[in-house]
Amino acid sequence: MSDSLLRTPLFDKHIELNGRMVPFAGYEMPVQYSSIIAESKAVRDGAGMFDVSHMARLIFTGDNVLAYLEKVTANDVSKLTNGTGQYSLLPNDSGGCVDDIIVYRISDTEYRMVVNASNHEKDVAWLKSHNDEGVSISDYTDATAMIAVQGPTAVGILAGLSDAADAIRNAVMFGVVECKIAGVECFAARSGYTGEDGYELICSAEAAPALWDSLLQAGVAACGLGSRDTLRVEAGLPLYGHELEENFNPIAAGLGWVVSKTKSFIGSGPINDARANGTPKKLQGVQLESKRLITPGMKVFVNGAEVGEVSSGVVSPLLDRGVAFAFIDSSIAIGTPCTIEVRGKHEVGVVANKRFFKRAKV
Repeated sequence: MSDSLLRTPLFDKHIELNGRMVPFAGYEMPVQYSSIIAESKAVRDGAGMFDVSHMARLIFTGDNVLAYLEKVTANDVSKLTNGTGQYSLLPNDSGGCVDDIIVYRISDTEYRMVVNASNHEKDVAWLKSHNDEGVSISDYTDATAMIAVQGPTAVGILAGLSDAADAIRNAVMFGVVECKIAGVECFAARSGYTGEDGYELICSAEAAPALWDSLLQAGVAACGLGSRDTLRVEAGLPLYGHELEENFNPIAAGLGWVVSKTKSFIGSGPINDARANGTPKKLQGVQLESKRLITPGMKVFVNGAEVGEVSSGVVSPLLDRGVAFAFIDSSIAIGTPCTIEVRGKHEVGVVANKRFFKRAKV
């Protein structure tokens, strides 16, 4: 492995667990420990955890911080109350995406943001270049770690380890609880990237290994990047560089729900035009009859005519077949029979809702 790759505060824990390490977004990260299928099922059936410390964490402070964030993000930051967050986008001037992000409001004058690891430096440069409001932007990525604990039993396990059990159980989605978990001070946000309930825990870099061990001892399975990708595709969740890009309008990716209909922001003109007039292609799901792995760039056909291209694909342990996201001609409806060309063979499938999995509310 290259000496130039970064390591998270949990690197030694991954080695202890015989994690298979791979380069990812400039870091040396575990792709799996046991198997992608076993780790995916651990999250769907119980609780699993992911080291997501490679994702960047920023703090914004100042009297004009709300006005600044309203300008640079697509969602309505003004709707947040203290201790809540939202999924959002950093649009560019042409209506494409610099990144997709999560924004948290701490107080009138302080907000936090989590951005993708692969876009860390680009995002910080973009945010600074548009800072005309005198906002202080601090990067606390290296000083902290981040662990995502996901699954139907995740909240119960965390509540049992926390000094704020009721708050952990009762927080709204994207709500924040600042508490101790297994004796470690955590910024716990009820969010994740799997379609399951759970929390993303931010703690000091020094305390992260002890927290990881406590979670393992409580029955949370260690999971790698492979299962994280499988789970997010099953749940219909986009990945920057696949479903979002600098030249992709978020309306085509089905993300109009995170774009304000009332405020003006960077890129709002082109995005509003796409919302009003539609886009030539839109993101859809494709479900095969077979268990063939579908990879980005493969072509989608309807009645022998090419109608789209795959952006992400996995073999779903949940459905026991190949599933994918693809940008497909907007005229093609869900339920339309299709094929995907896989190594010269046309695999039979159907255009589907891209949310292949949705946890039933209890």
